Amino acid sequence: MQDAGEPRIARARFLDPQLLAIGLAGGVLSGLLGVGGGIVMVPLLVIWAGYAQRDAHAMSLGAIVPISVAGVLTYGIAGQVRLPEAIALAVGAVGGARVGAGLLSRLGDRPLKLAFGSFLIAVAVLMAVRH
Repeated sequence: MQDAGEPRIARARFLDPQLLAIGLAGGVLSGLLGVGGGIVMVPLLVIWAGYAQRDAHAMSLGAIVPISVAGVLTYGIAGQVRLPEAIALAVGAVGGARVGAGLLSRLGDRPLKLAFGSFLIAVAVLMAVRH
């Protein structure tokens, strides 16, 4: 389901400079802050690149694997990856991603935008008030 008036990207945009810039921003912030795919790429894909909300979520999920590999290699070489904790997080994340992707396929664009925006606001408030 797509909201009326929301753009739909029909052609492939492989190596599009705009997408490369969004990927660069997502990668830098992922490596620096541990965020990137959802918090940076999704809003930029929707607002700046004109993708539908669902497509932006799906594309950012596709970008997570190479972002993660690059980050794990960089932090791993520096001895900063705690393998047992990382494995526990990965097991939970894989299960959670399956559930989330299933929900993504059933939600309309409007409820998805509201849920995503609410999540971003909640995270911002929690980050601002916690020490």
